[in-house]
Amino acid sequence: MQVDSEPARQANDSNQNPSGWQTRPWRTYLGLAGLFSMGIVVVLLAMMIYNNLYPPPLPLSQSDVDASIVSAMASATPPPAYSTAVYQVILPSLVFIQTEGLDEKGEEGTGVGSGVVVNESGDILTAFHVVEDAREIIVIFADGTHTTAEVSNAEPDNDIAVLHPSQPPEVIVPAVLGSSGNMRIGDEAYAVGNPLGLAGSMSAGVISGFDRSIPIHDDKRLEGLIQFDAAVNPGNSGGPLLNRAGQVIGIVTALANPNEQNTFTGIGFAVPIGTAVSAAGAPRY
Repeated sequence: MQVDSEPARQANDSNQNPSGWQTRPWRTYLGLAGLFSMGIVVVLLAMMIYNNLYPPPLPLSQSDVDASIVSAMASATPPPAYSTAVYQVILPSLVFIQTEGLDEKGEEGTGVGSGVVVNESGDILTAFHVVEDAREIIVIFADGTHTTAEVSNAEPDNDIAVLHPSQPPEVIVPAVLGSSGNMRIGDEAYAVGNPLGLAGSMSAGVISGFDRSIPIHDDKRLEGLIQFDAAVNPGNSGGPLLNRAGQVIGIVTALANPNEQNTFTGIGFAVPIGTAVSAAGAPRY
């Protein structure tokens, strides 16, 4: 009698592999290990090639750092001074004034003064004493335009006059008017004009006082003036006094003359622009 042994073999197989998983031959694991090792080799080779092509930077020495700082400081360009920007702003509005008439001695002569364009019509604000006794007034604009001018309005008590040119230039550049009320003692101040006939000259200083009073005749005084220490000389009269933004804050009217030599001794005076513009028809401010 023949007995079927298949169930017995299956039982034996189940005992040998109780989970039922089929085991992989050892060659498979060796193959995976070889691939992993090959990958590591490839990565190492790639890193070696990269380091050869792109070597890391060498560390800087202290001398290298010092040399870099010196080079950077030498190549640095300082910003322009405020005075440079102020001059460029006001120059297109500056006017050279030349007069013909009687001088203080009653003799025929010429005079020189300064002015500044204040509106789109080309009207010029200046000091009244510059044109007070003039028989003829010639104005020269920044673009070189020469023309005669007439006094259209004046306030002698404040030493302010307004000139209207007979032939304004094609391009008129009015100055920007500021406010002296925003200024403080010690603030920068710039005087631009034509001292001693030297056209387009600029001097720099600070505001050194407010609400000053000076005599201009035996029975007349100028009141409420700005005091400043930027150098001014004959020919500056009527020119603008400017703040650091290039705005007109006053009209130069006089310089202190303790020795009666008519030269600058460290103190100049200007009519506040709020007072001066009233002569041009604008409300005082």
